Amino acid sequence: MTDITETGVVVVGGGPGGSTVATLVARQGHRVVLLEKERFPRYQIGESLLPSTVQGVCRLLGVSEELEEAGFPVKRGGTFRWGSNPEPWTFDFGISPQFAGTAAPAYQVERMKFDQILLNNARRNGVEVHEEHTVTDVIAENGRVCGVSCTDAAGVQREFRGRYVVDASGNLSRIHSRVGGQRQYSEFFRNLALFGYFTGGKRMPAPTSGNILAVAFSAGWFWYIPLSDELTSVGAVVHREALDRVQGDREQALNELIAECPMIADFLSDAQRVTSGPYGEIRVRKDYSYIQEKFSRPGLVLVGDAAGFIDPVFSSGVHLSTYGGLLAARSLNTALRATPESEMDEKTLFEEYEARYRQEYMRFHDFLVSFYDMHSDEESYFWKAKRVTGSTASQLQSFVSLVGGGSSDERALVNADSYGNRQDVEEAIWSVAQAGANIQVQAATGGTIDEQVPVRSGGLVPSADGMHWALPAAAAA
Repeated sequence: MTDITETGVVVVGGGPGGSTVATLVARQGHRVVLLEKERFPRYQIGESLLPSTVQGVCRLLGVSEELEEAGFPVKRGGTFRWGSNPEPWTFDFGISPQFAGTAAPAYQVERMKFDQILLNNARRNGVEVHEEHTVTDVIAENGRVCGVSCTDAAGVQREFRGRYVVDASGNLSRIHSRVGGQRQYSEFFRNLALFGYFTGGKRMPAPTSGNILAVAFSAGWFWYIPLSDELTSVGAVVHREALDRVQGDREQALNELIAECPMIADFLSDAQRVTSGPYGEIRVRKDYSYIQEKFSRPGLVLVGDAAGFIDPVFSSGVHLSTYGGLLAARSLNTALRATPESEMDEKTLFEEYEARYRQEYMRFHDFLVSFYDMHSDEESYFWKAKRVTGSTASQLQSFVSLVGGGSSDERALVNADSYGNRQDVEEAIWSVAQAGANIQVQAATGGTIDEQVPVRSGGLVPSADGMHWALPAAAAA
């Protein structure tokens, strides 16, 4: 007999996207079960974070102190040997007003440690976590997804049923196709990454010693990410015309690519590749960029790499996953406590999530297409960032805002602390907002429901606590 567990929300995948959405929904008093196929800590690529994640979402999750205490290298910006300029150029996150001052730094993290922090935090916030549970399919009734079937570590078949299922199980998700539609692959970004880990690699001089270093060369580009004083993540992203270069002996292929990139070869001149433990393997990952044709259907929503993946040159993977987790949590929280009188139906709520996520994804995609023009210099890239984002800031500030994850002007990503004092008034806001009594909201909070404008016609705005969607003030009045 199959073991069946009833819950409110089932989250598939314990990475940053899954842990984020699970935590933010559980905090609103909803029962959440998270199913992870592996046993943490487990290896994962994607070590370079953006300030929007560290200073935004991680503050909302309440893990800022843990990240500070973990001793991760501070990432103040990025250094690029890219484009027509033969010399490396550096940008600092602090140049953008959004990330000025103490809010500027991000971290380079060992994902085994970072992801464990987020998953443990989910547990502390009431999420029921089951590791070594492999989800095999969704359960649907009357056209609506109402749960998942899975197999636990002992081989026992189990079912977890709830009002919603969140697929945050990554690019290898088994259930992403259950939303309907296909993955739409970019014709431009069809690369392959070959990467390993080294000890004893050189560091850039302070204060840029913790920066990510990205170096273009004839076959593609290298990342060089300091994970500690000794450990460095090094990977070559090769263009499709050079894919045959990484076939066969991976060690030989990586060494040959390093030799073709003088700057990386110099930084690794006294280094040794790690050959044992979780960092001892030379790995290959297909870095084809894609976005799902549909993000949701009744009862099921995709988050993180299950929804889309973009070329990693600006380290946007964890940013998109955690931002998507926040957006999806708002939709779930609002739907789970909606009343029959609510003016925000389920379809509208998840359309809001998808619209905002697609907008952020396409900003990175469209800018990256122009960034791969190696005949341009950094000034041209800065101008293109301003054009893509439509920012009124300077060209350099527009560039930094984009690559720091702040171009959406989402307050949760650039001023997360501003939500901290709004939790106590949220229930009052919800009750009066449903009646459209905007003047009562003003009396209760000293302001209006929305402190932002919708990103689309007929769209919604974040609620006062940042954890739900609300009608714009004009619509609620």
